[in-house]
Amino acid sequence: MCAVSRQVLPEDRLIRFVTSPEGDVVADLKARLPGRGMWLEGRRPVIEEARRKNVFDRALKTKAKVADDLGDQVAALLKSQLLGRLGLAARARQVVCGFAKVEAALRSGEAICLVHAVEAAADGRNKLAGAVRQGLASTGTDEPLLVAHLTTAELGLALGRPHVIHAAVLDGAAGRSFHDAALRNLRFDNEICQQPPDREHDIDVADRR
Repeated sequence: MCAVSRQVLPEDRLIRFVTSPEGDVVADLKARLPGRGMWLEGRRPVIEEARRKNVFDRALKTKAKVADDLGDQVAALLKSQLLGRLGLAARARQVVCGFAKVEAALRSGEAICLVHAVEAAADGRNKLAGAVRQGLASTGTDEPLLVAHLTTAELGLALGRPHVIHAAVLDGAAGRSFHDAALRNLRFDNEICQQPPDREHDIDVADRR
């Protein structure tokens, strides 16, 4: 349950927070750190509201030290997790790079995520958007999730190759793991429409150790 809204949400829509031995509030993305924890909906405005209203002190039952840039810290952790999963998907051969290969994956309906570097030109983005539309029309698959907040340098480091502008992430266990992390990243800064909760998997996680 989110400590700000008191709304029960699926765990993938929440982020757990704990205090470090020094008393600093830190995000526990894997929900594995020891000690008393609290949960917030994984969106920057919710974290900022919790900081302003001293929700951390009440929920953690301690005088917690909350950094002014806690939202930025969480965003950096989410991005690092996302890039790590992109690398795993690449090693599982569930990522293709290069305009022609990405376009083919979109037309065939194989891609579950379309990744554009921040530096990608509008022309290339538009052409690949056309390939997405063609793939949807011919295959009836779900629309690929669009990820466009990573730089060429970040993509290149994660994928182990230089100058990555466009990539497609394919269906598979590692590809789905990247897809889930991408949703978490995009929701954090309200870059996608919020999907309704999946009531089958709703949980009340006021504190799970």
